[in-house]
Amino acid sequence: MDAGYQALRSAAAWLDLSSRGKIIATGEDRARLLHAMTTNQVEKLQPGEGCYAFFLNPQGRILGDVNLYCRANDFLLDVEPETREALYQHLDKYIIADDVTLEDATAHLATIDLDGPEALAVAARLGVPLPEKPWNHAEWSGVTVAHVSFTGAPGLRFFAAASEKPRLTQLLESAGAVEAGLDAARVVRLEHFKPRYGEDIFPTTLSQETQQHHAVNFNKGCYIGQEIVERVRSRGLVHRLLAGVEIESTEVPEPETRLFHGEEDVGKMTSAAFSPALGKVVGMAYVRRELAEPGTALTVNGHPAVIRALHRA
Repeated sequence: MDAGYQALRSAAAWLDLSSRGKIIATGEDRARLLHAMTTNQVEKLQPGEGCYAFFLNPQGRILGDVNLYCRANDFLLDVEPETREALYQHLDKYIIADDVTLEDATAHLATIDLDGPEALAVAARLGVPLPEKPWNHAEWSGVTVAHVSFTGAPGLRFFAAASEKPRLTQLLESAGAVEAGLDAARVVRLEHFKPRYGEDIFPTTLSQETQQHHAVNFNKGCYIGQEIVERVRSRGLVHRLLAGVEIESTEVPEPETRLFHGEEDVGKMTSAAFSPALGKVVGMAYVRRELAEPGTALTVNGHPAVIRALHRA
């Protein structure tokens, strides 16, 4: 096991996530627009607060996910690298008579995560403000610090000017954090069963299939895709659910590998990795709703497998 992986599991490590998309929305109508474009409650957010949400198409399928941060003069949208351009264009298309300006700030804003069981202690040693609730955030010497984690371990996300990245990472290392690579971080994320858009959530996925209930506010006003979300909620139409999977094997199954309950095909893998610490494969899969309960015994490629609960924010 490399030092970064060990630190993410038992201490604290920093990750360079600067390739993640950063879109800044300004203008008087910014909250109203984002409220109408996403699945969560945006209009009631106050500066320093945030949320996780989905962008949907009119058919209720997920175009992308977003960490939304309400700051004093703007909203910062933190999205996957692969969805940055599409989501920017999606938002821009719906700005008609609205007072909203979008800026793609990806190139000049660095994104650094500090994750691991000791992450908050490392940050406290540097005098970093520690936002209490998930997605809340604070300003620290010109850096936005958000209560968000890439791996599902305790963590913070720092947004700083790109020129400040070397100084920031040096500070984190001086307080005890080590650098971890994205491959190590992916394994730890899968150990926590924390899904990622593009690997576990797709443009064909419905909100309720993800089990990421914190992404959807069922009491808010109209938004794109709401009719489908409400229809699924009221009629219980979801037939499959995303779930964590542990497999007693060292053989990592490919995406789309089938899961079986006895002789019956009941689902398919989305992502998986071998966990050196656990000595087995961890991953995620869409399985039939009635078999998505934690503890359910299945098989994958002939190996015993068990369903685990997904990470909860």
